[in-house]
Amino acid sequence: MAVEIERKFLVHHELWDALDKPIPNFLKQGYISTDPNKTLRVRATNDKGFITIKGKTHGMSRLEFEYEIPKHEALALLENFTEQNIEKYRYLITHQDKTWEVDVFKGANEGLIVAEIELKSETEMFDKPTWVHTEVTDDPRYYNSRLSIEPYLSWQ
Repeated sequence: MAVEIERKFLVHHELWDALDKPIPNFLKQGYISTDPNKTLRVRATNDKGFITIKGKTHGMSRLEFEYEIPKHEALALLENFTEQNIEKYRYLITHQDKTWEVDVFKGANEGLIVAEIELKSETEMFDKPTWVHTEVTDDPRYYNSRLSIEPYLSWQ
């Protein structure tokens, strides 16, 4: 059984823009189920596909099971079984021996940049990069499954 322990933060746009960054991976993902107790996500990346089942979030933790599937099958699932898909560029940034996943959203979530860090425990200490600011771990509006239903641009 896999447990995901994750914290989410908003990113300071100007500091992010000034940062030297690696080439990102493009992600397209959608949800077959957005039930907060059990989400079922399909994702296609530049060259792979994944299906992921996540349990209810408790604090910063939740069960997560992810399986690689052929990319063409992920695209077929996205086309036929999801309604509103999320598109984003994901950057992997190393800071103080930790990997930050930074998602720069496109489409209906344009303008949103979220940084996530996965931890070994909910009490694990880490240093935040200067371009990371407000924590949104406990704000369900920033869950990707929620962003697929209520996109960032609709909040305005």
